Amino acid sequence: MLADAATDSRGTRSGGTATATTQAPVQITGTELAAVVAVPAVMPVAPLLPVTPTGLAARCTRALLSPWSRLSLLLVLLAGAASTVLLFHPQRLLSDGWPPQLSGAMAALVFAAAYGLCSVAFVPRPLLNLAAGALFGSQLGTGAALAGTVLGAAISFGLGRVLGQDALRPLLRGRWLKAADGQLSKHGFRSMMAARLFPGLPFWGVNYCAAVSRMRWMPFLLATALGSIPNTAAYVVAGARASSPTSPAFLIAMACIALPALGGAVVAWRKRHHLRAR
Repeated sequence: MLADAATDSRGTRSGGTATATTQAPVQITGTELAAVVAVPAVMPVAPLLPVTPTGLAARCTRALLSPWSRLSLLLVLLAGAASTVLLFHPQRLLSDGWPPQLSGAMAALVFAAAYGLCSVAFVPRPLLNLAAGALFGSQLGTGAALAGTVLGAAISFGLGRVLGQDALRPLLRGRWLKAADGQLSKHGFRSMMAARLFPGLPFWGVNYCAAVSRMRWMPFLLATALGSIPNTAAYVVAGARASSPTSPAFLIAMACIALPALGGAVVAWRKRHHLRAR
């Protein structure tokens, strides 16, 4: 075996080509070296969970911000507004004791603001519209009354949406309540236009029903402004021409007030018989 190994060694040295190959050293550039170097993995950080405050102060805060507490606050505000109207009669200020130093456009703006607040406090809008006509005439009175109508509707809608919606929506379980909520939520503009044109529906009740539904702000305000024009203008013209009850303008205004009311009563009566038959 030693002889064979020696023979193979000599044969390889003396003749033939060497079969063993020597590998040259590999040159690694800086870019390749940076790619080869292992980057340490970043350990995932667990998300921080919100810390719920505890203690008496936290419980009191949650209780005050609960839906039923906000609804109670809304009822207290409305009761206070109604009591203020009954005690101080601010509507008399609009018709009898208007400050003489206010006149023109500034007086109309002040009247519109007072109109909006009084409508939220359950003052009947026909009285406010008659006062607008008696104080400012047909054109300026109609503008002031419409501005006050939209302002009062916006205040009522905002109060109902912020303070009453979360507490009252779970109570919409009856068939009629669900149907009304679906109509107001899906067809807000059309439903509000019909409600404003129909003279038998109370202004404040429509505002809060719309607030409890999912009706959006813009359809509510736009339909309120457009749908309130006929009835508001009729009352304002009647108030402006009340000193001459035999004038054509006064008679036309009274007809515009009476005919929609009569039509609404007929429609309500027919719907009543139809529902009773079902």
